[in-house]
Amino acid sequence: MSQAGRILKVVLLAGTAAGIVFAVVKLRRTRELALQTVSDIEAQIDALDPVTRAAVVAKLSADAAKDVKARSG
Repeated sequence: MSQAGRILKVVLLAGTAAGIVFAVVKLRRTRELALQTVSDIEAQIDALDPVTRAAVVAKLSADAAKDVKARSG
């Protein structure tokens, strides 16, 4: 293999590695943001009075059931 071929191979491998690292970091940040958002929503629901909390949970459950039904049918 020529010197230029080896250099090209190293550059391509380094570029691929950098791309993978970038993707992993971005996915990790996205996951952390999603977990924080879920935590914030749960805290807001927990802060509601029992009657309002029950109404919110019922509404969320009904909406989720509609979404599942729409996706499956």
